Amino acid sequence: MSTKSNNNPSGINQYKQCPPKDDPHTAAALQDYFKRNITNRKMISELLWTDHKIQLSEASVARRCKQLGLFGSGKTTREMSESDKRQLVLDQMSQDPTGRRGPRLTREAIIFNTGIYLTRKCIIDEMRLHHPEGFKLREPSVKKIKRGALTSLGPHHEWSADGHDKLSQIGFPIWGVRDKWSGKWLGLWVLPNNRYQASSTTDCGSETVLLYGLAAALREHFAPELEVVEFGPAHRFLKSVYNITIERGWMRLRIHWGDNVRAYWEVGQGTIYNSNIPKQYELVQWLWPKLIQQELDTFRRTMNDHTVRADKNKKLPSGISPNIAISLCHKYGATNYLQPVDVAVVQQLMQDIGGAELIQFVHADYAARAQAAYDSLHISSLTFDNVWNIFQSLLPLM
Repeated sequence: MSTKSNNNPSGINQYKQCPPKDDPHTAAALQDYFKRNITNRKMISELLWTDHKIQLSEASVARRCKQLGLFGSGKTTREMSESDKRQLVLDQMSQDPTGRRGPRLTREAIIFNTGIYLTRKCIIDEMRLHHPEGFKLREPSVKKIKRGALTSLGPHHEWSADGHDKLSQIGFPIWGVRDKWSGKWLGLWVLPNNRYQASSTTDCGSETVLLYGLAAALREHFAPELEVVEFGPAHRFLKSVYNITIERGWMRLRIHWGDNVRAYWEVGQGTIYNSNIPKQYELVQWLWPKLIQQELDTFRRTMNDHTVRADKNKKLPSGISPNIAISLCHKYGATNYLQPVDVAVVQQLMQDIGGAELIQFVHADYAARAQAAYDSLHISSLTFDNVWNIFQSLLPLM
């Protein structure tokens, strides 16, 4: 009779839906989590089930990650050469001429752009070596309005929206929407200056009045039961200083890259670009919004995967990223309140108020010609570092 113990006498595998080792869907999901700065085995195991209905134990997650060459910051920092680590940090610092991004944002930018993990200590040491004054520059010194704790019932119970006019001075204002419960950026758009009025300049801007009507109409049509249970109004007006969710987001946007955008813009003023020349002005109105929207999309993805600091006094989720908070909202006793709507109805409503032309900087025919000229140059990437060079190359083709 054998004396060996059997850890699974019933022979029943508790992970029936565990995929094979070479499953490409699982590999893609794991690589995506690592690129989004999610490396905790327990967290990944939970997210795999919530997001993909893939069942992997924590130990299996660790094995799969090792097979895929997905390692954390400790191993990578030890094995990478000093020059390579330094170059990764310097590359990100060069994208921040105003020095407003701290070690945490720099680390996340490296992960987002390269998939490489470095320890926070490594990044702090390099930043102190090459730009020590940046740490003093980032010390909080602005007197803040005293605010109470934010509350919300769950994801998509309440969205916070407003305009950001810090780039209006160069002609490119921004409009954004954030989920109050999770802090997730739902959308960020650069808009034409002559068709936009930032709500921070008035208590009830024209665009917010229209938004109120649209929100009320959509609820009445698709979710009338919410009025019966006294769920609250479909839209509320707040002064900007009390529209806390979006205002905090604007502060992060300005720190992350908003001030840098203006610095890059100034490079071309008076030497490369003359706004009084119609041909140059129209090309800038096509090229710069294209770049800014591209960078807004990157910022939105980065911030939605950004792990916020844990705060025991905060009533809403902390210590995790907005994306994870929404995926695992059940762990916080919350309900996802996103309401289904008919997209065709929404598109018709948008068309009724002016359609896509309301948010275009140039006419459609000009945009098509500019895009064709842009494609003919076989440009690998459009960045703030090369935007004025690309402008000079495009100008003779327009």
